[in-house]
Amino acid sequence: MRLFLLPFLLGSLLLIVLPALITVGVAFTKYNAIQPPVWVGLDNFRTLWNSPLARLSLRSSLQFIFLAVPLRVLGALALAMLLQPAGRLFGSLRAAVYLPTIIPEGAFALIFLWILNPLYGPLNAVLGGLGLPTPDWLLNPTTARLSFVLMALFTIGEGMVVLLVGLKTIPKVYYEVAKVDGAGAWQLFWRITLPLLTPWLLVLTFRDIVVSLQNTFTPSFVMTYGGPYYATTFIPLLLFELAFDLFDFGAAAAMMVVMYILTGLLVIGIINLVGLNTRDDVI
Repeated sequence: MRLFLLPFLLGSLLLIVLPALITVGVAFTKYNAIQPPVWVGLDNFRTLWNSPLARLSLRSSLQFIFLAVPLRVLGALALAMLLQPAGRLFGSLRAAVYLPTIIPEGAFALIFLWILNPLYGPLNAVLGGLGLPTPDWLLNPTTARLSFVLMALFTIGEGMVVLLVGLKTIPKVYYEVAKVDGAGAWQLFWRITLPLLTPWLLVLTFRDIVVSLQNTFTPSFVMTYGGPYYATTFIPLLLFELAFDLFDFGAAAAMMVVMYILTGLLVIGIINLVGLNTRDDVI
């Protein structure tokens, strides 16, 4: 049986592990893809540390993660709870929620570029019809970041499917016994559903941290190209500019290493927050 894992392990080694190790090595060199790389030690990291644009990119990425990831996870949980019942209607609604996740990222960005248009976009048309403010979504730094968060909330179909599977694993007898004891809907959720669904929520949170950090490239490239005033210059877009606009592959690799470290720190922080690193030894 272990032989069947060999193609996967070889693919992971060649396509993930080896490129990651090469990236770490290039991060300590000055390399422009034309001349041979020259070892410069930590110079690339010092340059990024002293770069206002790099710090702004890091701050924008963190703000996006801290807004988008909790909302995506909570939204996926809410939809999974609402659309859990069987039936043709609920099946159609689940398919409708999942549909945006299979739209190519470029096409999805173009759709939202039209939706968020301040002059003839449907979102401002609805808001104006309700007598609400009609922001210049992609022209203001604050609302531009919020626009990316809003767009991320429309791709929670995969998370909903994961949590639907998690809900199916909870034995129905737990709910039946709790109802006999007089538990209400909130107590059923708080005492049974949420604790038993916590591992699924954590997996989804870790996955969304990685996805939210990396998948901002296409929308920021297509919709704003980092504007306005570099408000949506997230780490992947800055990395692209360093590598393919300035041909500074050493600095781009250093930025990639920073993104690796940032992802790891966020995951470790959540593990420490929920106490997964502690263990109670029973004697």
